[in-house]
Amino acid sequence: MDNALSAPAATAPVLITPADAQPGFVQRLNGLPLRSKLTMGAGLLALAGAVLAITMWSTQGDYRPLFTGLADKDGGAVIGQLSAMQVPYKHEAGGTILVPAGQVYELRMKLAAQGLPKGGTGNAVGFELMDKSSIGQTQFNERLNFQRGLEGELTRTITAMSDVADARVHLAIPQQTGFFREQQKPSASVMLTLRGGRTLDRTQIAGIVHLVSSSVPDLHPKAVSVLDQTGALLSQTGADAATGLDSQQLQHKQQIEASYNKRIFELLEPVVGRDNLRSTVTADVDFSQTEATAEEYRPNQGPNAQAAVRSSQSNESNNANVAPPTGVPGAAANQPPAAATAPINGASAPLQATQSGAGNSTRREQVTNYELDKTVRVTRGSVGNVKRLNAAIVVNHRSVTDAKGKTTNQPVSAEEITRLTDLVKEAMGFNAERGDSVKVISAPFVLDKSEPVDTPLWKQPWVLDIARSAIVPLAFVAIALIAVFGMIRPAIKAAAPLPPVEEAKTETVDEVVDDTELLPGPDGMPKLEAPLHNEKLDRARTLARDNPLAVANIVRDWMEGQSA
Repeated sequence: MDNALSAPAATAPVLITPADAQPGFVQRLNGLPLRSKLTMGAGLLALAGAVLAITMWSTQGDYRPLFTGLADKDGGAVIGQLSAMQVPYKHEAGGTILVPAGQVYELRMKLAAQGLPKGGTGNAVGFELMDKSSIGQTQFNERLNFQRGLEGELTRTITAMSDVADARVHLAIPQQTGFFREQQKPSASVMLTLRGGRTLDRTQIAGIVHLVSSSVPDLHPKAVSVLDQTGALLSQTGADAATGLDSQQLQHKQQIEASYNKRIFELLEPVVGRDNLRSTVTADVDFSQTEATAEEYRPNQGPNAQAAVRSSQSNESNNANVAPPTGVPGAAANQPPAAATAPINGASAPLQATQSGAGNSTRREQVTNYELDKTVRVTRGSVGNVKRLNAAIVVNHRSVTDAKGKTTNQPVSAEEITRLTDLVKEAMGFNAERGDSVKVISAPFVLDKSEPVDTPLWKQPWVLDIARSAIVPLAFVAIALIAVFGMIRPAIKAAAPLPPVEEAKTETVDEVVDDTELLPGPDGMPKLEAPLHNEKLDRARTLARDNPLAVANIVRDWMEGQSA
Protein backbone atom coordinates (compact mmCIF):
# COMPACT_ATOMS: atom_id res chain seq x y z
CA MET A 1 0.00 0.00 0.00
CA ASP A 2 2.91 2.31 0.73
CA ASN A 3 4.40 1.58 -2.63
CA ALA A 4 1.14 2.16 -4.26
CA LEU A 5 0.80 5.50 -2.60
CA SER A 6 4.43 6.59 -3.06
CA ALA A 7 4.59 5.85 -6.78
CA PRO A 8 2.17 8.51 -7.82
CA ALA A 9 4.04 11.06 -5.68
CA ALA A 10 7.11 10.81 -7.89
CA THR A 11 5.13 11.40 -11.05
CA ALA A 12 2.61 13.96 -9.71
CA PRO A 13 2.33 16.91 -12.17
CA VAL A 14 2.96 20.46 -11.02
CA LEU A 15 -0.04 22.81 -11.33
CA ILE A 16 0.48 25.53 -13.93
CA THR A 17 -0.76 28.94 -12.79
CA PRO A 18 -2.15 31.60 -15.24
CA ALA A 19 0.72 33.93 -14.33
CA ASP A 20 3.26 31.44 -15.63
CA ALA A 21 1.30 31.00 -18.87
CA GLN A 22 0.83 34.74 -19.70
CA PRO A 23 2.70 35.91 -22.90
CA GLY A 24 3.99 39.47 -23.57
CA PHE A 25 1.77 42.43 -24.61
CA VAL A 26 2.95 42.32 -28.21
CA GLN A 27 2.38 38.59 -28.33
CA ARG A 28 -1.09 39.05 -26.90
CA LEU A 29 -1.84 41.68 -29.55
CA ASN A 30 -0.57 39.34 -32.25
CA GLY A 31 -2.76 36.63 -30.85
CA LEU A 32 -5.92 38.71 -31.29
CA PRO A 33 -8.26 37.77 -34.14
CA LEU A 34 -7.94 39.65 -37.41
CA ARG A 35 -11.27 41.42 -36.90
CA SER A 36 -10.13 42.81 -33.55
CA LYS A 37 -6.89 44.01 -35.07
CA LEU A 38 -8.70 45.83 -37.88
CA THR A 39 -11.16 47.40 -35.45
CA MET A 40 -8.32 48.64 -33.23
CA GLY A 41 -6.43 50.09 -36.22
CA ALA A 42 -9.53 51.92 -37.48
CA GLY A 43 -10.13 53.29 -34.02
CA LEU A 44 -6.58 54.60 -33.76
CA LEU A 45 -6.88 56.31 -37.17
CA ALA A 46 -10.22 57.87 -36.24
CA LEU A 47 -8.82 59.10 -32.93
CA ALA A 48 -5.77 60.64 -34.61
CA GLY A 49 -7.95 62.36 -37.22
CA ALA A 50 -10.31 63.76 -34.60
CA VAL A 51 -7.43 65.08 -32.49
CA LEU A 52 -5.82 66.68 -35.56
CA ALA A 53 -9.09 68.30 -36.65
CA ILE A 54 -9.78 69.69 -33.17
CA THR A 55 -6.24 71.06 -33.02
CA MET A 56 -6.51 72.79 -36.40
CA TRP A 57 -9.97 74.18 -35.61
CA SER A 58 -8.79 75.60 -32.27
CA THR A 59 -5.63 77.17 -33.75
CA GLN A 60 -7.52 78.94 -36.54
CA GLY A 61 -9.88 80.67 -34.13
CA ASP A 62 -12.69 82.94 -35.28
CA TYR A 63 -12.79 84.61 -38.69
CA ARG A 64 -13.01 88.36 -39.21
CA PRO A 65 -13.89 90.32 -42.36
CA LEU A 66 -10.86 91.22 -44.45
CA PHE A 67 -12.81 93.22 -47.07
CA THR A 68 -16.52 93.86 -47.51
CA GLY A 69 -18.53 94.92 -50.53
CA LEU A 70 -15.94 93.82 -53.07
CA ALA A 71 -16.81 93.53 -56.73
CA ASP A 72 -16.56 90.11 -58.35
CA LYS A 73 -13.36 91.03 -60.19
CA ASP A 74 -11.64 92.41 -57.09
CA GLY A 75 -12.89 89.51 -54.96
CA GLY A 76 -11.46 86.97 -57.37
CA ALA A 77 -8.09 88.75 -57.39
CA VAL A 78 -7.98 88.84 -53.56
CA ILE A 79 -8.97 85.17 -53.25
CA GLY A 80 -6.33 84.16 -55.79
CA GLN A 81 -3.66 86.02 -53.84
CA LEU A 82 -4.80 84.47 -50.54
CA SER A 83 -4.60 81.01 -52.11
CA ALA A 84 -1.08 81.75 -53.33
CA MET A 85 -0.15 82.85 -49.78
CA GLN A 86 -1.72 79.64 -48.35
CA VAL A 87 -4.04 81.58 -46.07
CA PRO A 88 -7.41 79.99 -45.13
CA TYR A 89 -10.39 82.13 -46.05
CA LYS A 90 -14.18 82.12 -46.25
CA HIS A 91 -16.31 83.88 -48.83
CA GLU A 92 -19.80 85.14 -47.99
CA ALA A 93 -22.52 86.86 -49.96
CA GLY A 94 -22.16 90.57 -50.60
CA GLY A 95 -18.48 90.46 -51.52
CA THR A 96 -17.24 89.72 -47.98
CA ILE A 97 -14.01 87.75 -47.48
CA LEU A 98 -13.23 86.35 -44.00
CA VAL A 99 -9.78 85.38 -42.73
CA PRO A 100 -8.46 84.33 -39.29
CA ALA A 101 -8.72 87.19 -36.81
CA GLY A 102 -5.01 87.23 -36.03
CA GLN A 103 -4.01 87.84 -39.65
CA VAL A 104 -6.48 90.56 -40.71
CA TYR A 105 -4.23 93.63 -40.45
CA GLU A 106 -1.13 91.86 -41.74
CA LEU A 107 -2.98 90.61 -44.82
CA ARG A 108 -4.44 94.04 -45.50
CA MET A 109 -0.99 95.59 -45.59
CA LYS A 110 0.40 92.83 -47.79
CA LEU A 111 -2.47 93.06 -50.25
CA ALA A 112 -2.27 96.86 -50.28
CA ALA A 113 1.41 96.61 -51.22
CA GLN A 114 0.31 94.58 -54.24
CA GLY A 115 -2.40 97.06 -55.18
CA LEU A 116 -5.36 94.92 -54.04
CA PRO A 117 -8.18 95.45 -53.99
CA LYS A 118 -8.23 97.89 -56.87
CA GLY A 119 -11.84 98.91 -56.33
CA GLY A 120 -13.73 101.18 -58.67
CA THR A 121 -10.85 103.65 -58.84
CA GLY A 122 -8.22 101.09 -59.67
CA ASN A 123 -8.16 102.18 -63.33
CA ALA A 124 -8.42 105.90 -62.59
CA VAL A 125 -5.17 107.66 -63.40
CA GLY A 126 -4.37 111.09 -62.04
CA PHE A 127 -1.85 113.72 -62.91
CA GLU A 128 0.89 111.09 -62.97
CA LEU A 129 -0.24 110.61 -66.57
CA MET A 130 1.48 113.91 -67.36
CA ASP A 131 4.82 112.50 -66.23
CA LYS A 132 5.02 110.34 -69.35
CA SER A 133 5.50 112.57 -72.36
CA SER A 134 6.45 111.42 -75.82
CA ILE A 135 8.54 113.32 -78.33
CA GLY A 136 5.86 113.61 -80.99
CA GLN A 137 3.05 114.57 -78.63
CA THR A 138 0.59 117.07 -80.09
CA GLN A 139 -1.35 119.82 -78.36
CA PHE A 140 -4.53 117.74 -78.62
CA ASN A 141 -2.86 114.84 -76.81
CA GLU A 142 -1.61 117.15 -74.08
CA ARG A 143 -5.07 118.62 -73.57
CA LEU A 144 -6.63 115.14 -73.57
CA ASN A 145 -4.11 113.82 -71.01
CA PHE A 146 -4.74 116.83 -68.79
CA GLN A 147 -8.46 116.21 -68.92
CA ARG A 148 -8.02 112.52 -68.10
CA GLY A 149 -5.71 113.35 -65.21
CA LEU A 150 -8.19 115.90 -63.84
CA GLU A 151 -11.03 113.39 -64.07
CA GLY A 152 -8.94 110.78 -62.25
CA GLU A 153 -7.98 113.17 -59.45
CA LEU A 154 -11.62 114.19 -58.96
CA THR A 155 -12.65 110.52 -58.91
CA ARG A 156 -10.09 109.73 -56.23
CA THR A 157 -11.19 112.68 -54.12
CA ILE A 158 -14.90 111.83 -54.34
CA THR A 159 -14.38 108.13 -53.55
CA ALA A 160 -12.54 109.15 -50.38
CA MET A 161 -15.96 109.90 -48.88
CA SER A 162 -17.17 107.17 -46.53
CA ASP A 163 -20.59 106.79 -48.19
CA VAL A 164 -19.28 106.57 -51.78
CA ALA A 165 -18.07 103.18 -53.02
CA ASP A 166 -17.23 104.21 -56.58
CA ALA A 167 -17.43 107.31 -58.78
CA ARG A 168 -16.92 108.34 -62.38
CA VAL A 169 -16.37 111.93 -63.51
CA HIS A 170 -16.93 113.15 -67.08
CA LEU A 171 -15.70 116.61 -68.02
CA ALA A 172 -16.74 118.42 -71.18
CA ILE A 173 -14.14 121.17 -71.62
CA PRO A 174 -14.49 122.95 -74.97
CA GLN A 175 -11.44 124.32 -76.72
CA GLN A 176 -11.11 128.07 -76.22
CA THR A 177 -10.47 130.03 -79.40
CA GLY A 178 -10.59 133.69 -80.33
CA PHE A 179 -12.57 133.19 -83.53
CA PHE A 180 -15.91 132.91 -81.71
CA ARG A 181 -17.60 135.87 -80.07
CA GLU A 182 -19.38 133.70 -77.44
CA GLN A 183 -17.28 130.93 -75.97
CA GLN A 184 -18.94 127.66 -74.97
CA LYS A 185 -18.88 127.02 -71.23
CA PRO A 186 -17.60 123.71 -69.77
CA SER A 187 -19.88 121.19 -68.06
CA ALA A 188 -19.43 118.07 -65.92
CA SER A 189 -21.29 114.91 -64.93
CA VAL A 190 -20.63 112.76 -61.86
CA MET A 191 -21.86 109.17 -61.49
CA LEU A 192 -21.85 107.88 -57.88
CA THR A 193 -22.13 104.32 -56.62
CA LEU A 194 -23.21 104.51 -52.99
CA ARG A 195 -22.56 101.83 -50.42
CA GLY A 196 -25.41 99.60 -49.32
CA GLY A 197 -27.98 101.45 -47.25
CA ARG A 198 -26.14 104.80 -47.49
CA THR A 199 -27.53 108.10 -48.77
CA LEU A 200 -26.10 111.56 -49.29
CA ASP A 201 -27.72 114.61 -47.76
CA ARG A 202 -28.09 117.99 -49.38
CA THR A 203 -24.85 119.43 -48.00
CA GLN A 204 -22.77 116.48 -49.23
CA ILE A 205 -24.20 116.74 -52.74
CA ALA A 206 -23.57 120.48 -52.77
CA GLY A 207 -20.00 119.79 -51.65
CA ILE A 208 -19.42 117.43 -54.57
CA VAL A 209 -20.89 119.97 -57.00
CA HIS A 210 -18.69 122.79 -55.74
CA LEU A 211 -15.64 120.51 -55.66
CA VAL A 212 -16.01 119.77 -59.37
CA SER A 213 -16.95 123.33 -60.34
CA SER A 214 -13.99 124.78 -58.44
CA SER A 215 -11.56 122.38 -60.12
CA VAL A 216 -12.45 123.41 -63.69
CA PRO A 217 -12.04 127.04 -64.84
CA ASP A 218 -15.26 128.84 -65.83
CA LEU A 219 -17.42 125.88 -64.72
CA HIS A 220 -20.62 127.07 -63.10
CA PRO A 221 -22.10 124.89 -60.31
CA LYS A 222 -25.40 124.72 -62.21
CA ALA A 223 -23.58 122.96 -65.08
CA VAL A 224 -22.61 120.01 -62.82
CA SER A 225 -24.97 117.01 -62.73
CA VAL A 226 -24.70 114.36 -60.01
CA LEU A 227 -26.43 110.97 -60.39
CA ASP A 228 -26.51 107.80 -58.30
CA GLN A 229 -26.27 104.19 -59.47
CA THR A 230 -30.04 104.06 -60.05
CA GLY A 231 -29.96 107.01 -62.43
CA ALA A 232 -31.71 109.40 -60.02
CA LEU A 233 -30.61 113.02 -60.29
CA LEU A 234 -29.20 114.11 -56.93
CA SER A 235 -28.18 117.67 -57.79
CA GLN A 236 -31.05 120.11 -58.27
CA THR A 237 -31.03 123.61 -59.67
CA GLY A 238 -33.02 126.51 -58.27
CA ALA A 239 -35.85 126.00 -60.76
CA ASP A 240 -36.27 122.35 -59.73
CA ALA A 241 -36.30 123.13 -56.03
CA ALA A 242 -39.28 125.47 -56.46
CA THR A 243 -41.50 122.66 -57.75
CA GLY A 244 -41.62 120.81 -54.43
CA LEU A 245 -39.95 120.05 -51.12
CA ASP A 246 -36.45 118.75 -51.14
CA SER A 247 -35.04 116.37 -48.56
CA GLN A 248 -33.97 119.10 -46.15
CA GLN A 249 -37.32 120.87 -46.28
CA LEU A 250 -39.20 117.62 -45.80
CA GLN A 251 -36.97 116.72 -42.87
CA HIS A 252 -37.59 120.15 -41.30
CA LYS A 253 -41.36 119.67 -41.67
CA GLN A 254 -41.21 116.22 -40.11
CA GLN A 255 -39.15 117.53 -37.19
CA ILE A 256 -41.72 120.24 -36.49
CA GLU A 257 -44.58 117.73 -36.52
CA ALA A 258 -42.66 115.26 -34.33
CA SER A 259 -41.87 118.03 -31.82
CA TYR A 260 -45.53 119.01 -31.42
CA ASN A 261 -46.60 115.38 -31.24
CA LYS A 262 -44.05 114.71 -28.49
CA ARG A 263 -45.37 117.65 -26.47
CA ILE A 264 -48.91 116.29 -26.65
CA PHE A 265 -47.84 112.80 -25.57
CA GLU A 266 -45.75 114.05 -22.65
CA LEU A 267 -48.66 116.17 -21.44
CA LEU A 268 -51.63 113.82 -21.87
CA GLU A 269 -50.15 110.35 -21.38
CA PRO A 270 -49.86 110.68 -17.56
CA VAL A 271 -53.51 111.76 -17.49
CA VAL A 272 -55.17 109.11 -19.68
CA GLY A 273 -52.64 106.31 -19.09
CA ARG A 274 -50.11 104.51 -21.19
CA ASP A 275 -51.25 103.10 -24.55
CA ASN A 276 -54.55 104.99 -24.24
CA LEU A 277 -53.63 107.89 -26.51
CA ARG A 278 -53.02 108.35 -30.22
CA SER A 279 -52.21 111.72 -31.78
CA THR A 280 -50.99 113.18 -35.02
CA VAL A 281 -49.98 116.72 -35.94
CA THR A 282 -49.87 118.18 -39.43
CA ALA A 283 -47.88 121.37 -40.02
CA ASP A 284 -48.24 123.65 -43.00
CA VAL A 285 -44.80 125.21 -43.41
CA ASP A 286 -44.06 128.10 -45.74
CA PHE A 287 -40.71 127.71 -47.49
CA SER A 288 -41.19 130.56 -49.96
CA GLN A 289 -38.51 133.24 -50.06
CA THR A 290 -39.65 136.88 -50.39
CA GLU A 291 -37.60 140.05 -50.65
CA ALA A 292 -38.93 143.65 -50.91
CA THR A 293 -36.99 146.89 -51.51
CA ALA A 294 -38.51 150.37 -50.87
CA GLU A 295 -37.09 153.90 -51.41
CA GLU A 296 -38.61 156.95 -49.71
CA TYR A 297 -37.85 160.61 -50.51
CA ARG A 298 -38.77 163.68 -48.43
CA PRO A 299 -37.70 167.34 -48.52
CA ASN A 300 -35.62 169.04 -45.88
CA GLN A 301 -37.93 169.78 -43.03
CA GLY A 302 -37.61 171.56 -39.73
CA PRO A 303 -36.28 174.97 -38.81
CA ASN A 304 -32.78 173.65 -38.17
CA ALA A 305 -32.59 171.51 -41.29
CA GLN A 306 -29.50 172.20 -43.32
CA ALA A 307 -29.66 171.62 -47.03
CA ALA A 308 -26.95 169.53 -48.67
CA VAL A 309 -25.71 171.02 -51.93
CA ARG A 310 -25.76 168.49 -54.71
CA SER A 311 -24.38 170.71 -57.54
CA SER A 312 -23.77 174.39 -58.18
CA GLN A 313 -23.29 176.20 -61.53
CA SER A 314 -22.38 179.89 -62.04
CA ASN A 315 -22.10 181.85 -65.36
CA GLU A 316 -20.92 185.48 -65.87
CA SER A 317 -20.64 187.44 -69.15
CA ASN A 318 -19.54 191.03 -69.99
CA ASN A 319 -20.68 193.02 -73.07
CA ALA A 320 -18.53 196.00 -74.21
CA ASN A 321 -20.97 197.35 -76.79
CA VAL A 322 -22.08 200.91 -76.30
CA ALA A 323 -25.71 200.87 -75.37
CA PRO A 324 -27.89 203.82 -76.05
CA PRO A 325 -29.07 205.63 -73.00
CA THR A 326 -32.45 204.52 -71.78
CA GLY A 327 -34.71 205.38 -68.99
CA VAL A 328 -35.92 208.54 -67.50
CA PRO A 329 -33.19 210.98 -66.76
CA GLY A 330 -32.84 211.85 -63.16
CA ALA A 331 -31.60 210.55 -59.81
CA ALA A 332 -33.49 207.23 -59.99
CA ALA A 333 -31.69 206.08 -63.07
CA ASN A 334 -28.30 206.61 -61.50
CA GLN A 335 -28.87 204.10 -58.56
CA PRO A 336 -26.76 200.84 -58.52
CA PRO A 337 -28.64 197.51 -58.99
CA ALA A 338 -29.73 195.42 -55.97
CA ALA A 339 -27.85 192.20 -54.89
CA ALA A 340 -28.97 188.91 -56.47
CA THR A 341 -30.70 186.32 -54.27
CA ALA A 342 -31.61 182.61 -54.78
CA PRO A 343 -34.47 180.68 -53.10
CA ILE A 344 -33.63 177.76 -50.80
CA ASN A 345 -35.67 175.21 -52.82
CA GLY A 346 -33.08 175.22 -55.61
CA ALA A 347 -34.90 177.30 -58.20
CA SER A 348 -32.76 179.13 -60.69
CA ALA A 349 -31.85 182.76 -59.91
CA PRO A 350 -33.52 185.36 -62.16
CA LEU A 351 -31.53 186.79 -64.96
CA GLN A 352 -30.50 190.35 -64.37
CA ALA A 353 -28.73 192.68 -66.77
CA THR A 354 -26.88 195.67 -65.42
CA GLN A 355 -25.04 198.47 -66.97
CA SER A 356 -21.63 199.30 -65.67
CA GLY A 357 -20.15 202.43 -66.95
CA ALA A 358 -20.74 203.79 -70.35
CA GLY A 359 -21.19 201.14 -73.03
CA ASN A 360 -20.47 198.03 -70.71
CA SER A 361 -23.08 195.35 -69.71
CA THR A 362 -22.50 192.43 -67.26
CA ARG A 363 -24.59 189.20 -67.07
CA ARG A 364 -24.41 186.75 -64.12
CA GLU A 365 -26.27 183.36 -63.86
CA GLN A 366 -26.02 180.86 -60.93
CA VAL A 367 -27.83 177.46 -60.55
CA THR A 368 -27.66 175.51 -57.26
CA ASN A 369 -29.21 171.98 -56.76
CA TYR A 370 -29.77 170.54 -53.27
CA GLU A 371 -30.08 166.83 -52.11
CA LEU A 372 -33.32 165.45 -50.73
CA ASP A 373 -33.59 162.86 -47.91
CA LYS A 374 -33.71 159.22 -49.14
CA THR A 375 -34.52 156.01 -47.18
CA VAL A 376 -33.98 152.50 -48.69
CA ARG A 377 -35.59 149.49 -46.93
CA VAL A 378 -34.87 145.86 -47.90
CA THR A 379 -37.19 143.30 -46.33
CA ARG A 380 -36.52 139.54 -46.61
CA GLY A 381 -39.14 137.09 -45.44
CA SER A 382 -38.03 134.24 -43.18
CA VAL A 383 -38.06 130.69 -44.57
CA GLY A 384 -39.77 127.80 -42.81
CA ASN A 385 -42.50 129.66 -40.96
CA VAL A 386 -45.44 127.65 -39.68
CA LYS A 387 -48.57 128.84 -41.45
CA ARG A 388 -51.07 126.47 -39.83
CA LEU A 389 -51.19 123.55 -37.36
CA ASN A 390 -53.78 120.76 -37.29
CA ALA A 391 -53.88 118.26 -34.40
CA ALA A 392 -56.07 115.14 -34.14
CA ILE A 393 -56.14 113.20 -30.84
CA VAL A 394 -57.99 110.00 -29.92
CA VAL A 395 -58.43 108.95 -26.27
CA ASN A 396 -59.35 105.39 -25.37
CA HIS A 397 -62.45 104.56 -23.33
CA ARG A 398 -61.87 104.14 -19.61
CA SER A 399 -62.42 100.92 -17.72
CA VAL A 400 -64.88 101.31 -14.80
CA THR A 401 -65.46 98.61 -12.21
CA ASP A 402 -68.77 98.65 -10.33
CA ALA A 403 -69.52 97.41 -6.84
CA LYS A 404 -70.14 93.87 -8.07
CA GLY A 405 -66.69 93.71 -9.68
CA LYS A 406 -67.94 93.96 -13.25
CA THR A 407 -65.66 95.94 -15.56
CA THR A 408 -67.10 98.05 -18.38
CA ASN A 409 -65.63 100.57 -20.84
CA GLN A 410 -67.13 104.04 -20.75
CA PRO A 411 -66.35 107.04 -22.97
CA VAL A 412 -64.56 110.05 -21.55
CA SER A 413 -66.95 112.79 -20.43
CA ALA A 414 -67.42 115.97 -22.42
CA GLU A 415 -66.02 118.10 -19.60
CA GLU A 416 -62.79 116.13 -19.59
CA ILE A 417 -62.58 116.28 -23.39
CA THR A 418 -62.82 120.07 -23.11
CA ARG A 419 -60.06 120.18 -20.52
CA LEU A 420 -57.84 117.96 -22.64
CA THR A 421 -58.47 120.18 -25.67
CA ASP A 422 -57.45 123.26 -23.71
CA LEU A 423 -54.27 121.52 -22.59
CA VAL A 424 -53.40 120.59 -26.18
CA LYS A 425 -53.99 124.15 -27.36
CA GLU A 426 -51.65 125.52 -24.74
CA ALA A 427 -49.01 122.88 -25.49
CA MET A 428 -48.93 123.52 -29.23
CA GLY A 429 -49.29 127.31 -29.11
CA PHE A 430 -52.76 127.46 -30.65
CA ASN A 431 -53.36 130.56 -32.81
CA ALA A 432 -56.87 131.00 -34.18
CA GLU A 433 -55.82 133.85 -36.47
CA ARG A 434 -53.60 131.62 -38.61
CA GLY A 435 -56.27 128.89 -38.80
CA ASP A 436 -55.03 126.29 -36.28
CA SER A 437 -57.40 123.48 -35.37
CA VAL A 438 -57.45 120.88 -32.55
CA LYS A 439 -59.82 117.91 -32.40
CA VAL A 440 -59.99 115.55 -29.38
CA ILE A 441 -62.41 112.59 -29.37
CA SER A 442 -62.97 109.49 -27.23
CA ALA A 443 -63.23 106.10 -28.95
CA PRO A 444 -62.62 102.48 -27.91
CA PHE A 445 -59.33 101.01 -29.05
CA VAL A 446 -59.50 97.68 -30.86
CA LEU A 447 -56.54 95.64 -29.71
CA ASP A 448 -55.43 92.53 -31.53
CA LYS A 449 -55.60 89.54 -29.23
CA SER A 450 -52.45 87.75 -30.16
CA GLU A 451 -51.59 84.77 -28.06
CA PRO A 452 -47.95 84.54 -27.12
CA VAL A 453 -46.15 81.85 -29.02
CA ASP A 454 -44.38 79.50 -26.69
CA THR A 455 -41.23 78.69 -28.57
CA PRO A 456 -39.47 75.64 -27.23
CA LEU A 457 -36.00 75.99 -25.91
CA TRP A 458 -34.37 74.10 -28.73
CA LYS A 459 -35.91 76.55 -31.24
CA GLN A 460 -34.65 79.71 -29.53
CA PRO A 461 -32.29 81.75 -31.73
CA TRP A 462 -29.54 81.88 -29.14
CA VAL A 463 -29.70 78.10 -28.69
CA LEU A 464 -29.47 77.61 -32.46
CA ASP A 465 -26.47 79.93 -32.65
CA ILE A 466 -24.70 78.03 -29.88
CA ALA A 467 -25.51 74.73 -31.57
CA ARG A 468 -24.16 75.93 -34.92
CA SER A 469 -20.93 77.14 -33.35
CA ALA A 470 -20.47 74.02 -31.18
CA ILE A 471 -21.53 71.34 -33.66
CA VAL A 472 -18.09 71.03 -35.22
CA PRO A 473 -16.07 70.52 -32.01
CA LEU A 474 -18.77 68.27 -30.53
CA ALA A 475 -18.71 66.11 -33.63
CA PHE A 476 -14.94 65.72 -33.38
CA VAL A 477 -15.18 64.86 -29.68
CA ALA A 478 -17.92 62.29 -30.37
CA ILE A 479 -15.77 60.66 -33.05
CA ALA A 480 -12.84 60.50 -30.63
CA LEU A 481 -14.97 58.95 -27.85
CA ILE A 482 -16.44 56.34 -30.20
CA ALA A 483 -12.96 55.45 -31.43
CA VAL A 484 -11.57 55.15 -27.88
CA PHE A 485 -14.39 53.32 -26.10
CA GLY A 486 -15.84 51.38 -29.03
CA MET A 487 -12.74 50.28 -30.94
CA ILE A 488 -9.51 50.73 -29.00
CA ARG A 489 -10.57 49.95 -25.42
CA PRO A 490 -12.04 46.48 -26.11
CA ALA A 491 -8.90 45.44 -27.98
CA ILE A 492 -6.59 46.72 -25.24
CA LYS A 493 -8.75 45.08 -22.59
CA ALA A 494 -8.58 41.76 -24.44
CA ALA A 495 -4.80 41.98 -24.61
CA ALA A 496 -4.38 43.03 -20.96
CA PRO A 497 -2.34 40.74 -18.68
CA LEU A 498 -4.18 38.32 -16.34
CA PRO A 499 -4.44 39.21 -12.64
CA PRO A 500 -1.82 37.44 -10.42
CA VAL A 501 -2.95 34.13 -8.87
CA GLU A 502 -1.38 32.53 -5.80
CA GLU A 503 0.71 29.48 -6.59
CA ALA A 504 -0.89 26.24 -5.67
CA LYS A 505 1.02 24.05 -3.34
CA THR A 506 2.02 20.59 -4.53
CA GLU A 507 1.42 17.85 -2.03
CA THR A 508 2.30 14.22 -2.25
CA VAL A 509 -0.10 11.42 -1.61
CA ASP A 510 1.74 10.52 1.61
CA GLU A 511 1.29 13.99 3.04
CA VAL A 512 -2.35 13.89 2.07
CA VAL A 513 -2.70 10.58 3.83
CA ASP A 514 -0.92 11.82 6.94
CA ASP A 515 -3.03 14.95 7.24
CA THR A 516 -6.36 13.27 6.60
CA GLU A 517 -8.38 10.96 8.68
CA LEU A 518 -8.58 7.23 7.75
CA LEU A 519 -11.81 5.52 6.95
CA PRO A 520 -12.88 2.70 9.25
CA GLY A 521 -12.08 -0.69 7.90
CA PRO A 522 -9.20 -3.08 7.35
CA ASP A 523 -7.82 -1.18 4.38
CA GLY A 524 -7.48 2.19 6.22
CA MET A 525 -8.28 4.34 3.21
CA PRO A 526 -8.01 8.12 3.81
CA LYS A 527 -11.22 9.96 4.42
CA LEU A 528 -11.91 12.63 1.78
CA GLU A 529 -13.45 15.93 2.74
CA ALA A 530 -16.65 17.15 1.21
CA PRO A 531 -16.16 19.60 -1.66
CA LEU A 532 -16.26 23.19 -0.35
CA HIS A 533 -16.24 26.61 -2.07
CA ASN A 534 -12.97 26.73 -4.00
CA GLU A 535 -11.50 30.27 -4.26
CA LYS A 536 -9.23 29.31 -7.12
CA LEU A 537 -12.13 27.96 -9.11
CA ASP A 538 -14.03 31.21 -8.60
CA ARG A 539 -11.04 33.19 -9.82
CA ALA A 540 -10.78 31.05 -12.93
CA ARG A 541 -14.47 31.49 -13.64
CA THR A 542 -14.20 35.26 -13.19
CA LEU A 543 -11.19 35.39 -15.50
CA ALA A 544 -12.99 33.36 -18.15
CA ARG A 545 -16.04 35.61 -17.91
CA ASP A 546 -14.16 38.95 -18.01
CA ASN A 547 -11.40 38.03 -20.43
CA PRO A 548 -12.46 35.07 -22.48
CA LEU A 549 -9.91 35.79 -25.19
CA ALA A 550 -6.98 35.47 -22.79
CA VAL A 551 -8.36 32.22 -21.33
CA ALA A 552 -8.83 30.85 -24.82
CA ASN A 553 -5.21 31.65 -25.63
CA ILE A 554 -4.02 29.89 -22.46
CA VAL A 555 -6.07 26.81 -23.22
CA ARG A 556 -4.82 26.83 -26.78
CA ASP A 557 -1.20 26.98 -25.53
CA TRP A 558 -1.89 24.08 -23.21
CA MET A 559 -3.37 22.04 -26.00
CA GLU A 560 -0.47 22.78 -28.29
CA GLY A 561 1.96 21.76 -25.54
CA GLN A 562 0.19 18.47 -24.93
CA SER A 563 0.12 17.67 -28.63
CA ALA A 564 3.83 18.31 -28.81
